Amino acid sequence: MTEAELEELINNCPILYHMAERSSWESIKQYGLLSTSALLDRYAVQPPIRTEIESRHRPKSVEVTSDALPRAVVRDQIPMSDAGLQKALPDRLSPADWYELLNAKVFFWLSEERLHRLTNAKAYRDREHDVLEVDTRSLINAHRDLIWFCPINSGCTKPMPHPRDETIFTRIAEYPYAHWRARRSRRERVVELAVDHSIEDIRDHVRRVVVKRGTDVLSVIE
Repeated sequence: MTEAELEELINNCPILYHMAERSSWESIKQYGLLSTSALLDRYAVQPPIRTEIESRHRPKSVEVTSDALPRAVVRDQIPMSDAGLQKALPDRLSPADWYELLNAKVFFWLSEERLHRLTNAKAYRDREHDVLEVDTRSLINAHRDLIWFCPINSGCTKPMPHPRDETIFTRIAEYPYAHWRARRSRRERVVELAVDHSIEDIRDHVRRVVVKRGTDVLSVIE
């Protein structure tokens, strides 16, 4: 991806979207936006509980607690399954490898349409969520060396387990933007933006935080 292509992407997708657990914003604002692995580090979660959360499929959300920290929730992985990943991954990668890869990153959608596919999915449409709307340019300027781009929904294997491996994630400079520009609409050329480990200064890049159910904004938190 050239600098001109990156500028085009930022202009086309000026806001990033992250769906978080309801009522989690105050904790995120204080401690940063943490990947699953980073959250488990902070809460000092050890095996075998850590292994179940980080290296196995999560069919439901898991609560994590500590005497010195607020309650936290590691979200479920309903859109993904071991069976789907076994079809999607090459033989050298196991479902556990994929869960660990994803759990080490913080994820954002580049379009509200993609966000709404998730918030309006059957498993989530009746629940409320804190949705962070993040300034794309600001986040990239601050964390460029930690950012990956991905052209698919890496955490979904339903209904089709599209082939994937770790190379589906590429750093900004290596992303084949021209390839996807010729094949996709302007807000679909990058599907996911992922950041390694955590974003401690996420509050500096947030434009707005809303409570959302399905596609409806119920209230503005910040």
